[in-house]
Amino acid sequence: MRESIKVVQMGCGPIGCSIAKLAASKQHIEVVGAIDLAHAGRSLGELAGSELLQSIIISDDARAVLQSTNPDIVTHATGSTVSGIFPQLEMLLKAGVNVVSTCEELSYPFYHNPTLSEELDFLAKANDKTVLATGVNPGFLMDAWPAFMTGICNEVESIKSVRIQDAAFRRLQFQQKIGAGLSVEEFKQRVEQGTIRHMGLPESAAMIAAAMGWPLEKLIETIEPVVAENEVSSMDITVCADAAAGVKQIVRGYVDGVERITLDFRAFIGAENPHDTVTIKGSPSFDVTVKGGVHGDFATASMIVNAVPKVVGAEAGLKTMKDIAMVVLAK
Repeated sequence: MRESIKVVQMGCGPIGCSIAKLAASKQHIEVVGAIDLAHAGRSLGELAGSELLQSIIISDDARAVLQSTNPDIVTHATGSTVSGIFPQLEMLLKAGVNVVSTCEELSYPFYHNPTLSEELDFLAKANDKTVLATGVNPGFLMDAWPAFMTGICNEVESIKSVRIQDAAFRRLQFQQKIGAGLSVEEFKQRVEQGTIRHMGLPESAAMIAAAMGWPLEKLIETIEPVVAENEVSSMDITVCADAAAGVKQIVRGYVDGVERITLDFRAFIGAENPHDTVTIKGSPSFDVTVKGGVHGDFATASMIVNAVPKVVGAEAGLKTMKDIAMVVLAK
Protein backbone atom coordinates (compact mmCIF):
# COMPACT_ATOMS: atom_id res chain seq x y z
CA MET A 1 0.00 0.00 0.00
CA ARG A 2 1.49 3.34 -1.07
CA GLU A 3 1.93 6.15 1.42
CA SER A 4 -0.34 9.16 1.20
CA ILE A 5 0.98 12.29 -0.47
CA LYS A 6 0.94 15.12 2.05
CA VAL A 7 -0.58 18.30 0.61
CA VAL A 8 -0.82 21.89 1.84
CA GLN A 9 -3.35 24.17 0.18
CA MET A 10 -2.04 27.71 -0.45
CA GLY A 11 -4.78 30.15 -1.40
CA CYS A 12 -8.26 29.43 -0.04
CA GLY A 13 -10.50 31.34 -2.40
CA PRO A 14 -13.27 29.53 -4.32
CA ILE A 15 -10.86 27.57 -6.55
CA GLY A 16 -8.45 26.80 -3.72
CA CYS A 17 -11.30 25.49 -1.56
CA SER A 18 -12.54 23.32 -4.44
CA ILE A 19 -9.03 21.89 -4.83
CA ALA A 20 -8.70 21.16 -1.11
CA LYS A 21 -12.15 19.56 -0.90
CA LEU A 22 -11.46 17.28 -3.84
CA ALA A 23 -7.96 16.44 -2.61
CA ALA A 24 -9.33 15.42 0.79
CA SER A 25 -11.62 12.87 -0.89
CA LYS A 26 -8.68 11.00 -2.44
CA GLN A 27 -7.25 7.95 -0.70
CA HIS A 28 -3.70 8.71 -1.84
CA ILE A 29 -3.74 12.33 -0.57
CA GLU A 30 -3.66 13.72 2.95
CA VAL A 31 -4.38 17.43 3.29
CA VAL A 32 -2.21 18.54 6.22
CA GLY A 33 -2.39 22.33 6.18
CA ALA A 34 -3.72 25.50 4.58
CA ILE A 35 -2.30 28.98 3.99
CA ASP A 36 -4.26 32.14 3.22
CA LEU A 37 -3.90 35.74 4.42
CA ALA A 38 -7.59 36.66 4.24
CA HIS A 39 -8.99 33.59 6.02
CA ALA A 40 -6.40 32.96 8.73
CA GLY A 41 -7.89 31.37 11.83
CA ARG A 42 -10.85 29.80 10.06
CA SER A 43 -11.44 26.11 9.58
CA LEU A 44 -10.66 25.01 6.03
CA GLY A 45 -13.47 22.49 6.32
CA GLU A 46 -15.97 25.20 7.19
CA LEU A 47 -14.78 27.38 4.33
CA ALA A 48 -14.66 24.56 1.77
CA GLY A 49 -17.75 22.72 2.98
CA SER A 50 -15.93 19.50 3.83
CA GLU A 51 -16.18 17.49 7.04
CA LEU A 52 -12.85 15.90 6.17
CA LEU A 53 -11.09 19.27 6.53
CA GLN A 54 -12.69 20.57 9.73
CA SER A 55 -9.51 20.12 11.78
CA ILE A 56 -7.35 22.11 9.33
CA ILE A 57 -7.01 25.69 10.59
CA ILE A 58 -5.93 28.17 7.93
CA SER A 59 -2.76 30.09 8.77
CA ASP A 60 -1.20 33.26 7.38
CA ASP A 61 2.31 32.02 8.31
CA ALA A 62 3.43 29.96 5.34
CA ARG A 63 6.83 29.04 6.72
CA ALA A 64 5.36 27.83 10.00
CA VAL A 65 2.83 25.64 8.19
CA LEU A 66 5.49 24.10 5.97
CA GLN A 67 7.80 23.46 8.94
CA SER A 68 5.09 21.83 11.06
CA THR A 69 3.51 19.69 8.31
CA ASN A 70 6.49 18.81 6.06
CA PRO A 71 4.31 18.42 2.95
CA ASP A 72 5.29 16.68 -0.28
CA ILE A 73 3.56 19.30 -2.40
CA VAL A 74 1.67 22.58 -2.22
CA THR A 75 -1.47 23.03 -4.32
CA HIS A 76 -1.16 26.70 -5.11
CA ALA A 77 -4.00 29.06 -6.11
CA THR A 78 -3.10 32.65 -5.26
CA GLY A 79 -2.52 34.59 -8.48
CA SER A 80 -2.43 34.74 -12.25
CA THR A 81 0.91 36.37 -13.07
CA VAL A 82 4.40 34.90 -12.80
CA SER A 83 5.88 38.08 -11.36
CA GLY A 84 3.12 38.28 -8.75
CA ILE A 85 3.63 34.78 -7.37
CA PHE A 86 7.40 34.49 -7.87
CA PRO A 87 8.24 35.29 -4.21
CA GLN A 88 5.83 32.57 -3.04
CA LEU A 89 7.29 30.00 -5.41
CA GLU A 90 10.81 30.95 -4.38
CA MET A 91 9.91 30.43 -0.72
CA LEU A 92 8.20 27.10 -1.39
CA LEU A 93 11.06 25.70 -3.44
CA LYS A 94 13.68 26.77 -0.92
CA ALA A 95 11.57 25.02 1.73
CA GLY A 96 11.90 21.82 -0.30
CA VAL A 97 8.31 21.51 -1.54
CA ASN A 98 6.92 20.58 -4.97
CA VAL A 99 4.30 22.94 -6.40
CA VAL A 100 1.30 22.53 -8.68
CA SER A 101 -0.31 25.89 -9.38
CA THR A 102 -3.35 27.41 -11.06
CA CYS A 103 -1.30 30.47 -12.16
CA GLU A 104 -2.26 31.03 -15.79
CA GLU A 105 0.94 32.74 -16.92
CA LEU A 106 2.98 29.96 -15.33
CA SER A 107 1.35 27.38 -17.63
CA TYR A 108 3.94 28.28 -20.29
CA PRO A 109 6.02 31.23 -19.04
CA PHE A 110 9.02 30.86 -21.34
CA TYR A 111 7.66 33.03 -24.18
CA HIS A 112 6.76 36.20 -22.22
CA ASN A 113 8.80 35.70 -19.04
CA PRO A 114 12.06 34.01 -20.08
CA THR A 115 14.17 35.50 -17.27
CA LEU A 116 11.82 34.54 -14.44
CA SER A 117 11.31 31.13 -16.08
CA GLU A 118 15.04 30.52 -16.03
CA GLU A 119 15.25 31.58 -12.38
CA LEU A 120 12.37 29.29 -11.38
CA ASP A 121 13.84 26.34 -13.27
CA PHE A 122 17.19 26.91 -11.55
CA LEU A 123 15.56 27.13 -8.11
CA ALA A 124 13.52 23.99 -8.69
CA LYS A 125 16.50 21.97 -9.86
CA ALA A 126 18.76 23.31 -7.10
CA ASN A 127 16.24 22.07 -4.53
CA ASP A 128 15.37 18.86 -6.44
CA LYS A 129 11.70 19.84 -6.75
CA THR A 130 9.16 20.31 -9.52
CA VAL A 131 6.87 23.22 -10.42
CA LEU A 132 3.89 22.84 -12.76
CA ALA A 133 0.96 25.10 -13.55
CA THR A 134 -2.17 23.55 -14.99
CA GLY A 135 -5.95 23.75 -15.01
CA VAL A 136 -8.64 23.46 -17.62
CA ASN A 137 -7.70 26.56 -19.64
CA PRO A 138 -4.79 27.04 -19.77
CA GLY A 139 -3.49 23.58 -18.99
CA PHE A 140 -5.74 21.34 -21.05
CA LEU A 141 -8.58 22.37 -23.35
CA MET A 142 -6.83 24.92 -25.55
CA ASP A 143 -3.23 23.69 -25.41
CA ALA A 144 -2.33 20.22 -24.07
CA TRP A 145 -5.41 18.53 -25.54
CA PRO A 146 -5.04 19.96 -29.08
CA ALA A 147 -1.32 19.16 -29.10
CA PHE A 148 -1.96 15.60 -27.94
CA MET A 149 -4.55 15.09 -30.70
CA THR A 150 -1.90 15.62 -33.36
CA GLY A 151 -0.34 12.29 -32.36
CA ILE A 152 -2.57 10.56 -34.92
CA CYS A 153 -1.43 12.84 -37.75
CA ASN A 154 1.50 12.50 -40.14
CA GLU A 155 1.43 16.23 -40.87
CA VAL A 156 -0.32 19.25 -39.37
CA GLU A 157 -0.94 22.53 -41.16
CA SER A 158 -2.89 24.34 -38.44
CA ILE A 159 -4.55 23.96 -35.07
CA LYS A 160 -7.67 25.85 -34.00
CA SER A 161 -9.37 25.71 -30.62
CA VAL A 162 -12.71 27.37 -29.86
CA ARG A 163 -14.17 27.67 -26.36
CA ILE A 164 -17.65 29.21 -25.95
CA GLN A 165 -19.12 29.47 -22.46
CA ASP A 166 -22.45 30.73 -21.15
CA ALA A 167 -21.18 32.81 -18.25
CA ALA A 168 -24.66 32.94 -16.71
CA PHE A 169 -23.83 29.68 -14.95
CA ARG A 170 -20.43 30.76 -13.63
CA ARG A 171 -19.69 32.49 -10.32
CA LEU A 172 -20.10 36.26 -10.02
CA GLN A 173 -16.35 36.86 -9.88
CA PHE A 174 -15.94 35.24 -13.29
CA GLN A 175 -18.82 37.28 -14.76
CA GLN A 176 -17.24 40.48 -13.49
CA LYS A 177 -13.82 39.44 -14.81
CA ILE A 178 -15.18 39.17 -18.36
CA GLY A 179 -16.88 42.58 -18.17
CA ALA A 180 -20.50 41.41 -18.16
CA GLY A 181 -22.87 44.35 -17.60
CA LEU A 182 -20.43 47.12 -18.53
CA SER A 183 -21.10 49.61 -21.25
CA VAL A 184 -19.07 49.05 -24.39
CA GLU A 185 -17.00 52.15 -23.60
CA GLU A 186 -16.32 50.95 -20.03
CA PHE A 187 -15.36 47.55 -21.38
CA LYS A 188 -12.84 49.04 -23.79
CA GLN A 189 -11.35 51.17 -21.01
CA ARG A 190 -10.93 48.09 -18.81
CA VAL A 191 -9.22 46.27 -21.66
CA GLU A 192 -6.75 49.14 -22.03
CA GLN A 193 -6.14 49.01 -18.27
CA GLY A 194 -5.47 45.29 -18.51
CA THR A 195 -8.26 44.31 -16.11
CA ILE A 196 -10.40 42.47 -18.65
CA ARG A 197 -8.79 39.57 -20.42
CA HIS A 198 -8.70 35.82 -20.14
CA MET A 199 -5.31 35.11 -18.62
CA GLY A 200 -3.13 32.45 -20.21
CA LEU A 201 -4.39 32.43 -23.79
CA PRO A 202 -1.10 33.62 -25.34
CA GLU A 203 0.70 31.09 -23.13
CA SER A 204 -1.50 28.32 -24.54
CA ALA A 205 -0.58 29.30 -28.10
CA ALA A 206 3.11 29.37 -27.20
CA MET A 207 2.84 25.94 -25.58
CA ILE A 208 1.25 24.47 -28.71
CA ALA A 209 3.99 25.97 -30.88
CA ALA A 210 6.68 24.52 -28.61
CA ALA A 211 5.01 21.11 -28.53
CA MET A 212 4.81 21.08 -32.33
CA GLY A 213 8.37 22.33 -32.80
CA TRP A 214 7.09 25.37 -34.68
CA PRO A 215 9.34 28.48 -34.45
CA LEU A 216 6.78 31.03 -33.31
CA GLU A 217 7.24 34.27 -35.22
CA LYS A 218 4.64 36.36 -33.43
CA LEU A 219 1.39 36.29 -31.45
CA ILE A 220 -1.45 38.69 -32.16
CA GLU A 221 -4.15 39.05 -29.49
CA THR A 222 -7.47 40.87 -29.82
CA ILE A 223 -9.98 41.48 -27.02
CA GLU A 224 -13.47 42.75 -27.81
CA PRO A 225 -16.84 42.90 -26.05
CA VAL A 226 -19.65 40.56 -26.99
CA VAL A 227 -22.51 43.05 -27.26
CA ALA A 228 -25.95 41.91 -26.12
CA GLU A 229 -28.61 42.27 -28.80
CA ASN A 230 -31.37 41.93 -26.17
CA GLU A 231 -31.46 42.04 -22.38
CA VAL A 232 -29.89 38.93 -20.84
CA SER A 233 -29.23 38.02 -17.24
CA SER A 234 -27.71 35.64 -14.74
CA MET A 235 -28.65 35.28 -11.08
CA ASP A 236 -26.28 38.16 -10.27
CA ILE A 237 -26.06 40.46 -13.29
CA THR A 238 -28.57 41.93 -15.76
CA VAL A 239 -27.10 43.02 -19.08
CA CYS A 240 -29.03 45.63 -21.02
CA ALA A 241 -29.26 45.54 -24.79
CA ASP A 242 -26.19 47.14 -26.41
CA ALA A 243 -24.06 46.54 -23.27
CA ALA A 244 -21.21 44.07 -22.93
CA ALA A 245 -22.41 40.55 -22.12
CA GLY A 246 -18.85 39.24 -21.92
CA VAL A 247 -15.61 38.87 -23.81
CA LYS A 248 -14.39 37.66 -27.19
CA GLN A 249 -10.64 37.09 -27.13
CA ILE A 250 -8.64 35.63 -30.00
CA VAL A 251 -4.94 34.79 -30.15
CA ARG A 252 -3.29 34.02 -33.47
CA GLY A 253 0.12 32.42 -33.69
CA TYR A 254 2.20 32.90 -36.85
CA VAL A 255 4.97 30.71 -38.21
CA ASP A 256 6.82 31.93 -41.32
CA GLY A 257 4.10 34.50 -41.93
CA VAL A 258 1.30 31.92 -41.81
CA GLU A 259 -1.38 31.72 -39.11
CA ARG A 260 -1.00 28.17 -37.81
CA ILE A 261 -2.50 28.49 -34.33
CA THR A 262 -5.87 30.08 -33.61
CA LEU A 263 -7.35 30.20 -30.12
CA ASP A 264 -10.86 31.66 -29.96
CA PHE A 265 -12.21 32.20 -26.43
CA ARG A 266 -15.70 33.60 -25.86
CA ALA A 267 -17.45 33.81 -22.50
CA PHE A 268 -20.64 35.82 -22.16
CA ILE A 269 -24.03 35.77 -20.51
CA GLY A 270 -26.63 34.24 -22.80
CA ALA A 271 -24.26 32.31 -25.07
CA GLU A 272 -26.15 29.72 -27.08
CA ASN A 273 -24.68 26.32 -27.85
CA PRO A 274 -21.71 26.44 -25.49
CA HIS A 275 -18.99 24.04 -26.56
CA ASP A 276 -15.30 23.28 -26.76
CA THR A 277 -14.03 22.40 -30.24
CA VAL A 278 -10.58 21.56 -31.56
CA THR A 279 -9.99 21.52 -35.32
CA ILE A 280 -6.85 20.00 -36.78
CA LYS A 281 -6.07 20.70 -40.44
CA GLY A 282 -3.56 18.27 -41.83
CA SER A 283 -3.34 14.60 -42.64
CA PRO A 284 -5.80 13.57 -41.44
CA SER A 285 -7.95 16.64 -40.85
CA PHE A 286 -10.61 16.35 -38.15
CA ASP A 287 -12.46 18.18 -35.41
CA VAL A 288 -13.62 17.14 -31.94
CA THR A 289 -16.38 18.88 -29.97
CA VAL A 290 -17.45 18.65 -26.34
CA LYS A 291 -21.12 19.60 -26.49
CA GLY A 292 -22.13 21.91 -23.68
CA GLY A 293 -18.48 22.65 -22.95
CA VAL A 294 -16.44 21.83 -19.87
CA HIS A 295 -17.19 23.58 -16.56
CA GLY A 296 -14.05 25.57 -15.83
CA ASP A 297 -14.03 25.60 -12.02
CA PHE A 298 -14.74 21.89 -11.55
CA ALA A 299 -12.28 20.87 -14.23
CA THR A 300 -9.51 23.11 -12.88
CA ALA A 301 -9.76 21.55 -9.42
CA SER A 302 -9.70 18.08 -10.98
CA MET A 303 -6.63 18.84 -13.11
CA ILE A 304 -4.71 20.20 -10.12
CA VAL A 305 -5.56 17.24 -7.88
CA ASN A 306 -4.99 14.61 -10.57
CA ALA A 307 -1.63 16.19 -11.38
CA VAL A 308 -0.38 15.88 -7.78
CA PRO A 309 1.15 12.39 -8.10
CA LYS A 310 2.62 13.25 -11.52
CA VAL A 311 4.37 16.34 -10.15
CA VAL A 312 5.67 14.52 -7.07
CA GLY A 313 7.10 11.80 -9.30
CA ALA A 314 8.52 14.06 -12.02
CA GLU A 315 12.12 15.09 -12.49
CA ALA A 316 13.10 18.40 -10.96
CA GLY A 317 12.57 21.68 -12.76
CA LEU A 318 9.94 24.07 -14.10
CA LYS A 319 7.61 21.94 -16.19
CA THR A 320 4.60 22.49 -18.43
CA MET A 321 1.82 20.16 -19.51
CA LYS A 322 3.78 19.20 -22.61
CA ASP A 323 6.59 17.88 -20.39
CA ILE A 324 4.72 16.05 -17.64
CA ALA A 325 3.46 12.45 -17.74
CA MET A 326 -0.14 12.18 -18.93
CA VAL A 327 -2.52 13.39 -16.23
CA VAL A 328 -5.38 10.94 -15.69
CA LEU A 329 -7.98 10.40 -12.98
CA ALA A 330 -6.17 9.52 -9.76
CA LYS A 331 -8.38 7.87 -7.14
